[in-house]
Amino acid sequence: MEHYDLIVLGGGPAGYLASERASAGGLKTALFEERALGGVCLNEGCIPTKAMLYPAKLLYGALHGAAYGLSAAGASLSHAGVLARKASVVKTLVSGVAAKLKAAGVTVRQDHAVIEGRGASGYIVAAGGERFAADRLLIATGSAPVTPPIPGVREGLASGFALTSREILELGEVPERLVIVGGGVIGLEMADYYNMAGSQVTVVEMLDKIAGPMEGEISKILLANLQRRGIAFRLGSQVTGLAEGTGQGGGGVVVKAAADGADKAATAAETLPADKVLLSIGRRPRTADIGLESIGLYLERGAIVTDRNLRTNLPGVYAAGDVNGKLMLAHTAYREAETAVNHMLGKTDAMRYDAISSVVYTNPEAASVGETQESAAEKGLQARTVKLSMRYAGRYVAEHAEGGDGIAKLVFDARSRRLIGAHLIGSYASEIVVAAAMMIESRWPVEALQKLVFPHPTVGEILREALFL
Repeated sequence: MEHYDLIVLGGGPAGYLASERASAGGLKTALFEERALGGVCLNEGCIPTKAMLYPAKLLYGALHGAAYGLSAAGASLSHAGVLARKASVVKTLVSGVAAKLKAAGVTVRQDHAVIEGRGASGYIVAAGGERFAADRLLIATGSAPVTPPIPGVREGLASGFALTSREILELGEVPERLVIVGGGVIGLEMADYYNMAGSQVTVVEMLDKIAGPMEGEISKILLANLQRRGIAFRLGSQVTGLAEGTGQGGGGVVVKAAADGADKAATAAETLPADKVLLSIGRRPRTADIGLESIGLYLERGAIVTDRNLRTNLPGVYAAGDVNGKLMLAHTAYREAETAVNHMLGKTDAMRYDAISSVVYTNPEAASVGETQESAAEKGLQARTVKLSMRYAGRYVAEHAEGGDGIAKLVFDARSRRLIGAHLIGSYASEIVVAAAMMIESRWPVEALQKLVFPHPTVGEILREALFL
């Protein structure tokens, strides 16, 4: 039975980065991944969706280029071409991850690994008919799509009428009518792409807003932009059933008002016609079938409980990424992996969640980091919010002939005069929010932040403008 200093279960962002860092730090490390290296992010999420959204944004620019002096008559999107390039991008990046792990000296096994218990030689893991021992374990098995207990869903998934975030990225044809259940990040990004690809898209969301915890005004502006593009929304509504049609007739999605919804038009149940249905109501930690019960690992609501060092209730056992249920974001997983490995190596480190940004990569992009006015008030902070149109940035004006309705909202702690939140919608929001996150993490007072020099002209200068309000 081969012995390791560390065995990592899961080859997504948390697992592969932790394996690389641990091996580089001198720990003999083995990584077990039953599917493809890179996990959901690289194979079924972050990367493939961006590879699809980029050509959709290019097409939008081509079709609306007259105001910029452009003529692109006949511009169209080849769905097959988009899928081919997406596959190429994913293959390239997966190969890159494999190369980095090999260079770091990590043993990689493509097997389903199960924890069998703890013995004199450490934690025992079985995979591929073999058994392995390790002094430490890192659980990084990620998450899986939530399958709602709605009548017709199981049958729809079996027939291909209903899709999860995995299948929608491999869908060979563009459906004429696509109903998306869930107005979160995945649902909105797929709504954006398939709308540009030619689908008639309807998003059904139980809440009275889209993009989940996104700041309220940012959410409203994003909603208005997507509606102008032709995407229909049924807010405050819930899906009560799927009805797959026969032959070429497609099927339907039964919708009615949510118990506390505000969509009065959906008070009575109605059926929305659909050729395909995307289920995107969230994700759950993947903790089943990996033997956690054999060692008595503590879970709450299906997620592994961890502290600021990513330690669990068991000595030498850590959990990072979606499986601990804190913030299901790839960049959170990266930082958690670093923190966990640093603790294993005896380095002082601790995880902080105050300045982790979230992004919706639609057109326009929306991004948030830190507190909103409301969340700050709930924490007893004396918050001050300033808002500025993106049109105060010269580059934004140069690149938006139609004017644009992007904004930046900054939230300050009035007592310490520190930036504690930033919320943006507009071009490059995903890149600009990094600067805002660094400002929050630095804990510098606004007077120090005002001395930062931004390159000109950039849309990011909107942060500098807002700092002086």
